Amino acid sequence: MTVPLDTVNDIRSMDAAGRSRSEIARMLHVSRNTVAKYADMEDMSPAAPMPQRRGRPALEGDEEWVAGVLEADLGAPGKQRHTARRIYDRLVAERGYGGSYSTVQGFVREPRLARAAGGEGYLELEWAPGTCQVDFGNSRAAVGGRAHRGGSARGPRGNLRAAVGGRTLDLRLLVATLPHSNGRQCVALMSQRSGCLCAGLLEIFRRWGRTPAAMVLDNATEAGRMVRGEVTESRLFSQFRAHYRFESRYCNPYSGNGKGSVENAVGLLRRNLLVSVPAFGTLPELNAFLAEGCARVNAAARCRDGRPHGEACREDLAAMRALPGVEFDAARWATARADKRGYVEADGREYVAGPAWHGRSLLVGMRASTVEVLADRGRRVAVPPPGPSGRAPRSGTPSRSCPPLSPGRGPSGSRRSGTTCRRGSSRGSTGWTPPAGGARSGRSAGRASPRVSRRPARRRSGSSRAAASPTTPRSTCWRDASGGGGAGGADLSVYDEFLKGAVADGS
Repeated sequence: MTVPLDTVNDIRSMDAAGRSRSEIARMLHVSRNTVAKYADMEDMSPAAPMPQRRGRPALEGDEEWVAGVLEADLGAPGKQRHTARRIYDRLVAERGYGGSYSTVQGFVREPRLARAAGGEGYLELEWAPGTCQVDFGNSRAAVGGRAHRGGSARGPRGNLRAAVGGRTLDLRLLVATLPHSNGRQCVALMSQRSGCLCAGLLEIFRRWGRTPAAMVLDNATEAGRMVRGEVTESRLFSQFRAHYRFESRYCNPYSGNGKGSVENAVGLLRRNLLVSVPAFGTLPELNAFLAEGCARVNAAARCRDGRPHGEACREDLAAMRALPGVEFDAARWATARADKRGYVEADGREYVAGPAWHGRSLLVGMRASTVEVLADRGRRVAVPPPGPSGRAPRSGTPSRSCPPLSPGRGPSGSRRSGTTCRRGSSRGSTGWTPPAGGARSGRSAGRASPRVSRRPARRRSGSSRAAASPTTPRSTCWRDASGGGGAGGADLSVYDEFLKGAVADGS
């Protein structure tokens, strides 16, 4: 029974007044032992409430054996160490233990908790003004009218799932923060490759109007890799970093405390800007929406010391560097050899250079939204047009990249129909010679190009070439290159009558 503190004070006061302890016990209705205990107590300071260790009589004689087993486990592999259940089973089988399992479990827990207490701890990081954190996050959007349903059953292949211009694409969401002022920005990208990463960072730099003094990344980006403490940066990102003159630091991607600001920003921007799933027609429209949303989030944000974001952001901007006068061109150049069709392959994608360039070694410049094909001495061969997403298609339209068509020469030197792309032809005339094959050849030529030469066609005996059809890629290329369509072309029906007469004379 605990004696109330008021009774203790009365005991000590009456004892100090000179009353006998028997009288104090009768007046306060307590025992004389209680009076003697509190009257003779010299220190009334409160003691720490330490839990009392419970005795384990069932383990008496076996405690040293269990402690030895736990000590031997320190040198064994982690998956081959004794559990409390295994120690209990061995005690029962080898030493005739008759106690409960909970007694053994409590005894085993104490030394393990004591060893775990010496583990690593964490301190809150302080970020200097002008420091930026960068990471990719997971989110989903609908661009072009419908959401992307691709990916495996275990999850999407990309971070931002979207449909751009009617095609399903895997997009990525690049998030950058300023931890000192708690500022946040995000950009939707086509991939995590170094070219797209640099283009996304450049877009964020434009929003800030400045360049950060230092940037913290992890191994999940295409900026660089850390292997055994040594960082190897990609060549393009190293050039980008040298252009804008900022430092880079890399942390473990599995240690979120190293860049907690951007980790939290990923979830915050996803909840506030991408719920419910937004829908846009093009990727630039989505990025404009994200920029406006980030401005709204930053306007209501506060830094860790309670100040508004705008006040602390001025300190960030003062510690950052001005943008250079020339923007960085984030292009990755690769050498590729065109196949017999005039296609070059780069990063697993095919682009049209034109049949005239078959077998030639060409340079392919890959940017975040465009692809450029160059020949020797920097001559531009083709620039596949970007789609609604801002990215070049997998294969370009032949009429956009092929030079004008001109008649070629057969193996024996005889003139043949213009079936290949030739450089150096004039833009006014394609010099097309219709192939033999029947009365529909003239009409097909008329539909193919309104500027086709009206030189009379010559019948070549022994030719087995099929007649040109307006639906074949060759006719489509002729028609697109000349700007004509299926209707409104030159009337070449006179060639039909000419061919009919030539066939009748030959028979």
